[in-house]
Amino acid sequence: MITEPQAPGDRPQDPAPEVLAAFEGAKGFMPADEGLALYAAAVEAARLGLPLLEVGTYCGRSTILLAGAARAAGTVAVTVDHHRGSEEQQPGWEYHDSSVVDPVTGLMDTLPTFRRTLFAAGLEEYVVALVGRSPRAAALWGSPLGLVFVDGGHTDEHASADYEGWAPHIVRDGLLVIHDVFADPADGGQAPYRIHRRALESGAFTEISATRSLRVLRRTGSGI
Repeated sequence: MITEPQAPGDRPQDPAPEVLAAFEGAKGFMPADEGLALYAAAVEAARLGLPLLEVGTYCGRSTILLAGAARAAGTVAVTVDHHRGSEEQQPGWEYHDSSVVDPVTGLMDTLPTFRRTLFAAGLEEYVVALVGRSPRAAALWGSPLGLVFVDGGHTDEHASADYEGWAPHIVRDGLLVIHDVFADPADGGQAPYRIHRRALESGAFTEISATRSLRVLRRTGSGI
């Protein structure tokens, strides 16, 4: 099912005004309509009473939405990132932001900005931040998840590792959300699209909504 972008307030489960304002004011790339779709998915998944996990924190823009949904449901959001920036955020690339470069190391370091984002939103208590590489964190993870949001590195290596590492932890009726899914290579990288197709072809997931490049899939079968 394809859903058209909706304005805040049109959905039955919009973020609280302060959560939406914090999201809109945070550094990041997710547009408002995709953010609202992510929040709606997080609210649904949070009813399972399990953690909501995000791969790809950056500065915490989307983390705010997961944390807002987790707070309302009495659960927690978990966000995983090494905070050194993905491929397209390195110097000389399109999404590089020199304001998040550590002046001591000369490397990207989005962790301080992320922490300030959560503090300003009043959501620190509802977030567990895992600082490190996604495959290493996934190898240590042993608990079921109500939602996995894949928005990390966009190479095939990284997207596949995120899918393989985290999707097996999604419980039945839990949700897999994938960002930057573009069927046409002219619109964006193909790695998220390929793991989206892989999830559907596995028989383990059924797509329930699409808002621009954001896809929401429900766990309906075994395997990945």
